[in-house]
Amino acid sequence: MIDLSLIWIVIIALGVLIYVVLDGFDLGIGILFPFFKDSQERDVMMNTVAPVWDGNETWMVLGGAGLFAAFPLVYSTVLSALYMPIILMVIALIFRGVAFEFRFKAHRGKHWWDLAFIGGSIVSSFLQGVILGAYIQGIETTNGIYSGGGLDWLTPFSLFTGVGVVVLYATLGCGWLIFKTDHDLQNRMFQLMPKMIIALLLIFAAVSLYTPLAHAEIAERWFSQPQIFYFSPVPILVLLFTFLALRACQQRKEFAPFIYTLALVVLAYSGFLISLWPYIIPPTVTIWEAAAPESSQLFTLIGALILIPIILFYTGLSYWVFRDKVRVGDDGYH
Repeated sequence: MIDLSLIWIVIIALGVLIYVVLDGFDLGIGILFPFFKDSQERDVMMNTVAPVWDGNETWMVLGGAGLFAAFPLVYSTVLSALYMPIILMVIALIFRGVAFEFRFKAHRGKHWWDLAFIGGSIVSSFLQGVILGAYIQGIETTNGIYSGGGLDWLTPFSLFTGVGVVVLYATLGCGWLIFKTDHDLQNRMFQLMPKMIIALLLIFAAVSLYTPLAHAEIAERWFSQPQIFYFSPVPILVLLFTFLALRACQQRKEFAPFIYTLALVVLAYSGFLISLWPYIIPPTVTIWEAAAPESSQLFTLIGALILIPIILFYTGLSYWVFRDKVRVGDDGYH
């Protein structure tokens, strides 16, 4: 018998990962804006993602729609627990999107739209990290209903993971701009990228130490036998890809730093899934307990299997069409 809940969790997990990767470097460009004061350099930075940035957020919509369709209990419970940071994140994304469009049309007020773009990028990234940290800590439920307080999401750990996601997205943005730019802007990214990678490694280490120490069930999952033998390659691979990314920057390879950073994202994401499995509302509700009726899952799965290949096709086509480097003086986004 086909496990529809498992199929849906794979779809949602992949959708979230694709969102983190695609919108991650997109948001990272806004986070990096304060390091570059020249208006032309900022134009180039924005033009590297101008044709694709709004399509990147399709995957966030897919993840939310998937939760609503396949795991309505999660949709209602998690949104109740994290309502405030989610709403603030959406507002920040709206500010960022409006700034993206208006900045190219503005003249005297262009610096204000730059500030809106920077603020929207940093705030939305930070709040995504806060949501992640609050989710890892666990959500208090009683009979499937959220029973915690309105500010349970606001903890030192969630604030730390908020900073961590900002650094992660900035690192992705740095790798993307190394690949998409050249000359002075690329040189400055090569100088900045190693600092970002080291900061990211320290954040990964801190989160990896805190979560098993604070949550006995996560420690049991990672360090009991035989799981420890299966999962031990994850931290080893993190160190390996960190070294490869640093060496690629030193050797001034254009595409490798971004690819190695993507590998670090995938490893961190796999560690997150391993730590929480099989709970979709940690630490008590499993994916099967939160699942919608099979008929509902099957009906929506048919639609998802039609739409997802279409989304993948037009996303891939967009990146292929706009695959060349962006340079100062090029015709930009209008």
